[in-house]
Amino acid sequence: MKLPLFFAKRYLFSKKSVNAINIISSISVVGVLVSSAALVIVLSFYNGMEQFILSQYSVFSPDLRIEPTTGKVFDAEGVLFKELRSNKAIKSYSEILEDRVLVQYGNQQFVGRIKGVEQESLQTQATEEMLLFGDYKVQEDSANFAIIGAQVQTNLQISYKEFDNAIALYIPKKNINPQVSNLNPMDEINVRRITPTAVMKFQQGFDDLVITSLSFAKDLLSEPNRVSAIELFLQDPTDVTKIQRSIQKELGDDFIIKDRQQQNPTLYKTVSSEKWIVFFIVTIIGVIAIFNIIGSLTMLVIDKKKDIQILKSFGADANLIQRIFFFEGVLIALLGSVIGIGLGIAFCLLQIKYGFVRTGGQTLFDAYPVEVRYMDFALIFFTVMLSSILISYAASKLSIKRFGSVGLHEE
Repeated sequence: MKLPLFFAKRYLFSKKSVNAINIISSISVVGVLVSSAALVIVLSFYNGMEQFILSQYSVFSPDLRIEPTTGKVFDAEGVLFKELRSNKAIKSYSEILEDRVLVQYGNQQFVGRIKGVEQESLQTQATEEMLLFGDYKVQEDSANFAIIGAQVQTNLQISYKEFDNAIALYIPKKNINPQVSNLNPMDEINVRRITPTAVMKFQQGFDDLVITSLSFAKDLLSEPNRVSAIELFLQDPTDVTKIQRSIQKELGDDFIIKDRQQQNPTLYKTVSSEKWIVFFIVTIIGVIAIFNIIGSLTMLVIDKKKDIQILKSFGADANLIQRIFFFEGVLIALLGSVIGIGLGIAFCLLQIKYGFVRTGGQTLFDAYPVEVRYMDFALIFFTVMLSSILISYAASKLSIKRFGSVGLHEE
C-alpha cells in the first residue's frame, strides 16, 4: 500500500508533460473543494434558519407539557402536582385550561381558542418580545384582561386605538339536557366579555389564541376544579429529557409528558426534512462535480504511459498500477474536501461575526442566521470522501482497462 500511495503523491504534485493535465487536475480539486464548501455553507445556513424558527416557537411553547392520556381535563390538586410545583428545577409552573370558543367584536366573529393561564407563571416566563403591541397582563387586582393572537386581531378587525372595547366569548354550557328545550337558545350558552390589552406576534399554532387568566377561563368553561394541561418552563432547558422521564415515571400512564418537539411534531419534521432535502440536492450536484476526477485520472494515465511501462518491467502488475491511480483520485478528493470544508467554516464564522450576507431589512433579521454544527462537517467529509472513493475506483479501473495496450494485463 505504501508504494502506490508514494507514486500517487508524486503524480499529484509533480509537473505533467502536458500542461492541460495540470489544469484538469486543478479543476478536479476545485470541483471537490466547491462541493464541500457549498455543503458546509448550505447546511450551516439551514441550521441557523432552523434555530431561528424553533427559537421563535420556543418563546410561546413550554419546555414540558403534561396532558391526560384520555379525556380533555383532569384534577391537578393531587400531592404529586403540589410537589412538582415546588420543584426547584422548574422555573415556571402553570395550570392551563383550553377550549374552542366563538369570539365576537362588533359584527365580526372568529372561532379561536381560549387559554387560561396563571398570571404569576406568565410573568415568570413571558417576555415583551412575544408581543406585537400592548401590555403583558391577564389579571390585575380583580379585573381580567386578554392577550389575543395576531389572527384573532386581524379577523375581528380590532385596531390598537379601540382596545378599550371588550370582546365577547361564547361557548355552549356543559351538562345541558338535550331533551329539555329552552325558549331562548342563549340560555344554553355561556357568554363573557373581556378587554384585550395586547396582541401577540404572529406565530403558527398560537395566532388563534385568546389568553386569559385561569380563573376567567374556569368561569367561562364551567370547570371550577379541573384543567386541560400543566405547562412547565425549566431552569435549565438542557435537562428536559431527564426531567421528562422523571415526571413520567412519577405520574404513570394516566398522563403524557410532551417536550417541544412532541407538542408540535409537524413543525420540527418540516424544518428537518427541508434541511436534508437540500443536503441531498446539493450532494447530487457535488457528485457531478466530483466526476471531474474521471477525466483527470484518464489524462494522467495517458501522460504516464512511460512510467507505467517502466513499473511493468520491474514486475508491477495491473492491480498495483490501478491502486496508484485510485490513490491519486482519493488524494484529489481529500485535498479538495479538507480545503473546501475549511473555507466553508471560515465563511460561516465570518457571517456569524460580521453578517455580511444580509436580507435587505425585509424580514425578522438583518443578516442571515448561521449555526455551525461540527457533526455536520463530519457527515459532509464522509459523504464527499465516499463518493470520491467510489468514483476514483471506477475511474482507475476503467482507465487502466482502456489503455491495456501498454502491456498492463496479466500474462
